[in-house]
Amino acid sequence: MVVVQVSYAVVSILYKLVANNNGMSLCVLVAYRYLFASIFMVPLAYFAERKSKPKITAEVLFQAFLCGLFGATLQQNLYVEAVVLAGVTYATVMYNFIPGATFILAVCFGLERLNIGTLSGKAKVIGTLMGISGAMILTFYKSTEIHLWSTHVNLLKHHLQPQNVSANNIWGSSLALGTCISYSIWLIIQAKMSEKFPWHYTSAALMSVMASIQSIIFALCVERGDWNQWKLGWDIKLFTALFAGVVASGIVWVMIAWCVRIKGPLYASVFNPLFLVLVAIGGSLLLDETLHLGSVIGSLIIVIGLYIVLWGKGRELKKIIEVQPLEIITTKLQDAKSLEIDDNIVVKENNYL
Repeated sequence: MVVVQVSYAVVSILYKLVANNNGMSLCVLVAYRYLFASIFMVPLAYFAERKSKPKITAEVLFQAFLCGLFGATLQQNLYVEAVVLAGVTYATVMYNFIPGATFILAVCFGLERLNIGTLSGKAKVIGTLMGISGAMILTFYKSTEIHLWSTHVNLLKHHLQPQNVSANNIWGSSLALGTCISYSIWLIIQAKMSEKFPWHYTSAALMSVMASIQSIIFALCVERGDWNQWKLGWDIKLFTALFAGVVASGIVWVMIAWCVRIKGPLYASVFNPLFLVLVAIGGSLLLDETLHLGSVIGSLIIVIGLYIVLWGKGRELKKIIEVQPLEIITTKLQDAKSLEIDDNIVVKENNYL
């Protein structure tokens, strides 16, 4: 999940460079992203899982359609539009509501237990709130500047004009909130899909194909008649589309699907606040952006909150692992007593229990 957030941070910086230096329509870039993801994932899924013969049913296709819609097409196009209207700060900060939204949805759909009376349940709630609070501090509390390092590297050719704080910010923030909710819904659908369809490469391939079809149709509707927006050269636009498609979509989706199946949607979502930390570091190194005291304080709170959630989740999983063998042994004991088999076996089972 840390690798996932690093990939997302790299894509965010590349998006900023493309929008700032090249003026390419970002919805077209999103369409290329999922097109390249499909071209990469379909043959990879075939060679990786052809022996297991995944059963692709109508239900699986519908779930893949929803995953492509909420986890890719809708989520990314809302995000890039929020960046245009409200700026990167307002768009990025909403990502930190993903753990909270996912936790609420997971509890509603029975994928997570609140267990507020237990120590692990309290840890998950407190850690999630700390992650959100730390992200808020990182974004909105600037305070004094910190000059720990300076690479004197600025890849931006020119700075975007600051936007007016007006209705655009409100509308852009609303779209960013929609991005957060869309991503959370995708994690829930992905968890449901993984229960009956545990072939992660095929799942990611199906999602890529659905997302590419949806994104291309959307981009054609938005940029109809302007074919210059679809031209790619040997420049950062092509690199961004390839990296975002192959790494940040194809490979990352496999990682997320695997983590969601093993640890649950809350575990996957709780790493999203690291996205802000990585973007802040990357921006200071590559875009000559200045770090502030609020960034450092917020980052520390995010890391502490993340550790608390992981500790609570680990404690919860440990209890589940301890309880299941006891239930199996108890069942065996009852069966042994009912069959009146050799007392020595029952004694051995009792000792182990």
